[in-house]
Amino acid sequence: MTISVGDKLPDVTFKTMTADGAKPITGAEIFPGKKVVLFGVPGAFTPTCSNNHLPGYLENHDAILARGVDTIAVVSVNDVHVMGAWAHFTGGEGKILFLADGSGDFAKAVGLDYISNDMGLRSRRFSMIIDDGKVTALNVETKPGVDESGAAHILGQL
Repeated sequence: MTISVGDKLPDVTFKTMTADGAKPITGAEIFPGKKVVLFGVPGAFTPTCSNNHLPGYLENHDAILARGVDTIAVVSVNDVHVMGAWAHFTGGEGKILFLADGSGDFAKAVGLDYISNDMGLRSRRFSMIIDDGKVTALNVETKPGVDESGAAHILGQL
């Protein structure tokens, strides 16, 4: 069952790359007491994710934060090293929190997982606004592209 507006996010453990290496980080550390924009991508370094989805959030970083958002985060079913390399390669370090959902635990827990013929278990492309751990907006792409889950759409919802 897919998570819905009004639902609390499940507390799962992600991994993120820090200056000291890979570090586990739980949803309980990220979401409570904060307004978070979280977007999910099928894979780091994939064409749409790297060329269209992530760049919109980087370009609109300041505008999103100016609307009361504490954290912008991206999650993908990739390992922490891939997510760390993607953060570095894109210039997103320090602007966006890159969350590795290596086994797809988060994607499965929120019902946004699917099996790709080419890449196995993946996350659907989505965005959500989370206020104190509760989903207040949810946008899931139903076709290729970033119409529903892109930064421009999120800005209109904030």
